[in-house]
Amino acid sequence: MLVEEIQRKSIEYRKKVLKYIYNAKAGHTGGSLSILDILNVLYNDVMNVSPENFHSNDRDRFIQSKGHSVEALYVVLADKGFFPEEDLLTLCKYNSPYIGHPTKSIPGIEQNTGGLGHGLPICAGTALAAKKDNSPVKVFTILGDGEMAEGSNWEAMMFAAHYKLDNLCAILDYNKLQITAANEDVMGLEPIDKKLEAFGWAVKHVDGHNIEKLSQTLNGLPLEKGKPTFIIAHTTKGKGISYMENVLKWHHGVPSEEQYNQAITELDKELEEFENSLK
Repeated sequence: MLVEEIQRKSIEYRKKVLKYIYNAKAGHTGGSLSILDILNVLYNDVMNVSPENFHSNDRDRFIQSKGHSVEALYVVLADKGFFPEEDLLTLCKYNSPYIGHPTKSIPGIEQNTGGLGHGLPICAGTALAAKKDNSPVKVFTILGDGEMAEGSNWEAMMFAAHYKLDNLCAILDYNKLQITAANEDVMGLEPIDKKLEAFGWAVKHVDGHNIEKLSQTLNGLPLEKGKPTFIIAHTTKGKGISYMENVLKWHHGVPSEEQYNQAITELDKELEEFENSLK
């Protein structure tokens, strides 16, 4: 898919995330908006996974460790045809399978996640199994930056480096905010790249909203043969909505009708400007 097509999708995806969160009156808005560009590139430009091959052993795997931002994943999976998009109108409604964290009952979702620190360990085991099978499978996960305080992640990082899992890529949604405060006020990560390198990973910083840079990086894996890859994606919580960007309360927040209409107006304007730039 062309970079321009993926860029257009990101704007459309943001509108859909807001639509379904607003309808549900629940959701992790800020984090869903910060990971959308990453998911967009993974599913539309990088991974070998589709509704048609989802039960094939040779499909690529994606496990969203940052499970609370599932609304973004739902929107992308619906767009890829894993389930009808209108199903998302039931998001967080009584008896709906579309709940606030990923579950395997939803087509396209590999694992139940939401307990932070679980995704990377599962991915490490999946990547090792693929190595033992001499499979071409690549395994991806997105981690929240607040999630990096979980010790299970660091155990998995030692494991992945020891077994030289260069078919594994972890992507950090580094938006610098977590549920209660800035990361540096709760549990500082820096120097995150030096720590990861010391654990035996190949590390790269990337703008998590630059579609072209994300595509180049994720299509060029592994960064180093024999090492798992860790992408530090610098993102903005609430990306694309002026009053949400870098505002802590939008970690878990639902826009009012007025706020929703303002957000859609901003995204419509962004889409119009984008289309004009291509003429």
